[in-house]
Amino acid sequence: MSDLVRFGVSIPGPLLEAFDQLIENKGYPNRSEAIRDLVRDALSEARWEAQGEGAGGIVLVYDHHKKELTDRLVEIQHGALDLVVSTLHVHLDHHRCLEVIVVRGPTDRIGRLADRLRSLKGVIYCSTARIGVDA
Repeated sequence: MSDLVRFGVSIPGPLLEAFDQLIENKGYPNRSEAIRDLVRDALSEARWEAQGEGAGGIVLVYDHHKKELTDRLVEIQHGALDLVVSTLHVHLDHHRCLEVIVVRGPTDRIGRLADRLRSLKGVIYCSTARIGVDA
């Protein structure tokens, strides 16, 4: 016996058309799979906010020729060793590097860490992938 539950959704026609185009572009086999992913994302975000504990990644692109930027990035991460699980560093071209910092811990501290990194002169891009972990 399946644990799947069917339910109906009322949605304006233009919004449904845009949604159908989105799921086609992303390669979903049907609306149900796309809706399940949206619900999972919303629940993960709610867990992140409610539980105060989470995991994720801080993604940075920066100009490594910017004076002292690399030293500051390392210094800030060393100040948060209890949050930083791992890092991945990739050279994109002669000037730009991509860094992914895997983090886990109190969500407010992860947010402050990302903000400190984002505010550094020479950081071109900073995004945080936030995942609320189940207790």
